[in-house]
Amino acid sequence: MVLQRGTKLNLWGWSSPNEKIKIRFNGKTYRLIAGNDGKWSVVLPALKAGGPYLMNIDATNHITIRDILIGDVWFCSGQSNMVLPMERVKEKYPDEIANANYPQIRNFFIPAASDIGKVHEDLPPGKWKEANPQNILDFGAASYFFASQLYNKYHVPIGIINASVGGTPVQAWISEEGINALPQYVSRLAQIRDTGYMSRIRRAVSARITMENNRTKPMDKGLMGPVPWYDTAYVAGNWHQFWLPGYWADQGIRNLNGVVWFRKEITVPAAMTGKPAKLFMGRIVDADQTYVNGVLVGNVTYQYPPRRYEVPANLLKAGKNVIVVRVVNTSGKGGFVPDKSYYLTAGGQNIDLRGDWQYEVGQVFDPVGHVDEEANYSAQNEPTGLYNTMVAPLVSYRIKGILWYQGEANTNKPKEYEALLPALISDWRTKWQDGELPFVYAQLPNFMEVQYAPSESQWAELREAQLKTLSVANTAMAVTIDAGEWNDVHPLDKKDVGERLALGAEKIAYGDANVVYSGPVYRSAKVEGNKIVLTFDQVGSGLVARGGGELAQFAIAGADKKYVWANARIENDKVIVWNDQLAQPLYVRYAWADNPDGANLYNREGLPASPFTTDTQ
Repeated sequence: MVLQRGTKLNLWGWSSPNEKIKIRFNGKTYRLIAGNDGKWSVVLPALKAGGPYLMNIDATNHITIRDILIGDVWFCSGQSNMVLPMERVKEKYPDEIANANYPQIRNFFIPAASDIGKVHEDLPPGKWKEANPQNILDFGAASYFFASQLYNKYHVPIGIINASVGGTPVQAWISEEGINALPQYVSRLAQIRDTGYMSRIRRAVSARITMENNRTKPMDKGLMGPVPWYDTAYVAGNWHQFWLPGYWADQGIRNLNGVVWFRKEITVPAAMTGKPAKLFMGRIVDADQTYVNGVLVGNVTYQYPPRRYEVPANLLKAGKNVIVVRVVNTSGKGGFVPDKSYYLTAGGQNIDLRGDWQYEVGQVFDPVGHVDEEANYSAQNEPTGLYNTMVAPLVSYRIKGILWYQGEANTNKPKEYEALLPALISDWRTKWQDGELPFVYAQLPNFMEVQYAPSESQWAELREAQLKTLSVANTAMAVTIDAGEWNDVHPLDKKDVGERLALGAEKIAYGDANVVYSGPVYRSAKVEGNKIVLTFDQVGSGLVARGGGELAQFAIAGADKKYVWANARIENDKVIVWNDQLAQPLYVRYAWADNPDGANLYNREGLPASPFTTDTQ
């Protein structure tokens, strides 16, 4: 494991009541007696970075903890983009994985657990793993790139404790005491702790599960005939044409939730046979089973993971081969996500799988009846639900700082985030008994379709709430507006994210006064005639339009706040914004969209400016 350097260390545990315990560590012996409740604790003196150390704990049993390093421990938390593992980005970063020989970088992954009823004393079982090419695949990608940058700069052991759960809102990570500052969540917490209400919730959830099970019983024609549709002996007589990638709702199938089969015949050259192959089927909404020449090569049960299936060496044959994909979709637009990788590769050769396929509907699900909102209850989405299980047991463990990557789950109510994120920071600093505990967080990246006219955006509003949180002392924000993907809420570029988070840590946690740790951050605006002059912090060695050319994604408005695109130019590290058709401008927005394509204001250090609006200042 890794223990925090430069601070007194808390060591605690459980035993039989009043049990005598002896601890030997770093040449010293500590003797103590557990309380009547079996709890015990001891404070160890501060140590400098180093190790490895050995710890022996003796009572009625004996425990030896080997390979203890003293360094910097970072508590990394949030939702899926914080926990997204290196395995998911292995094609993007093969060299980083192959060269991940960092025995002094350690990761502790906390399994997901939730409970609104009580604060837990201990974590679910887990273990520390060191960074090597095998273990690294389980590390969170953003946190690994963060840790490796810090390690390569400071050469001290780095411990990552990753407590993250996909799709969860910030309020689930705040304690009851922290929630008390947020009236709307105080009432919600009281509601979900009412036994009568929770009995009604359990009935509603049970009814929803029963309904879902009934409507998805296997009635798939593709599996019920004498020859299943994935079999090479099956003859696809009157199947329909489909252009892959794409969604079936855009290609002639309206309002269908159910099972749709897709089929393509390909010609494989002899040079690709007799060796292992790999099939890339992009991303599929929602679930799939994929077959090559009648053999199941892989399946994924939900939409987000990339489909990367290993094909056995003996399966491909020279000449005609058949790929069949069975897709199950329960809501929204089913099909194959555009702008992803769709190809078969073997022996250094690729076959592009985009283009003409055939499809046939195997099953149509019954329309979904009314689902009571209460039926979607989940403790991991409720106030305190994750704090109680995945944070509270750790607040005595000394840490260097906190890394936070979350926000997607709160974009439906972005204004609330202006209070929620500062409340989380204050709450955790109180729990860790450190009012200046460094807090470094990622701003939401670009996502969803590009809009080519100025528009409103909940994602932009949440980024603005994150930007405003910089007013909280000893915080730093990594801007990621260029690190997203329009078609994927889990973008692969985790290296830029992790390294930008590390820059923030270098500034606020390591006191590096010389590091340029952020892209430009809006400071003030001044109206001068028909122009608005913008001033920025964090300009580094100067403002630039990345890629040259004109600045993009600036919009301007008058008193009516009806935004139109604006001209913008850099003068003396300020940005001048105007539109010749607007004589009396008052407000400016930059990169104010879900996916502000072409946003190109950076500093010379290559860090992007944060999106912002002046109309809420």
